[in-house]
Amino acid sequence: MYPPPMSRLIHQLAKLPGIGPKTAQRLAFHVLNVSQEEVGRLAEALLEARHKIDFCEVCGHLTELSPCPICRDEKRKTDLLCVVEEPKDVIAMERTRTYLGHYHVLGGAIAPLEGIGPEELRIKELLARIQTGIYQEVIIATDPNVEGEATALYLAKIMKPFEVKITRLARGLPVGGDLEYIDEITLGKALEGRTEI
Repeated sequence: MYPPPMSRLIHQLAKLPGIGPKTAQRLAFHVLNVSQEEVGRLAEALLEARHKIDFCEVCGHLTELSPCPICRDEKRKTDLLCVVEEPKDVIAMERTRTYLGHYHVLGGAIAPLEGIGPEELRIKELLARIQTGIYQEVIIATDPNVEGEATALYLAKIMKPFEVKITRLARGLPVGGDLEYIDEITLGKALEGRTEI
């Protein structure tokens, strides 16, 4: 129905995560309606990001220069390590402005149905970092879903032999939430993780 270049553009846009055929079509029409300079800037930004951004050799976070600024920051606690699934999780943790330790990005979570096992993740690198003996605590901050829980349990099991405190992010009620709208599992986890006031 569309000229081949338009069809190719829609097809490529639809490959992006969270973009379905209708959204890809809207984006393609948007691209056709903006100036060539703006399209050029978009294409340039895509290419620049792909060429200049890499993964930190230490933690696995996105960086232009390895090691990344977080790993190079001498003000951070050197004995605290937070294990996350993806670089976007580092950004989420950094937005809190409360965590001042280092990170380790796994590059995903264990998901057997998708063919992702422990071998596909940066677990060997994590163990090598823990073996240095500099970390007093490892915080497992994987997502609270089936894959994240499986990954957290696996990591806790393989890190058990090391003399390091292993903790998991607390789970429970969101700030501003009403109890009547909270699902049973979340409410149960909030009860299990209750603290004294």
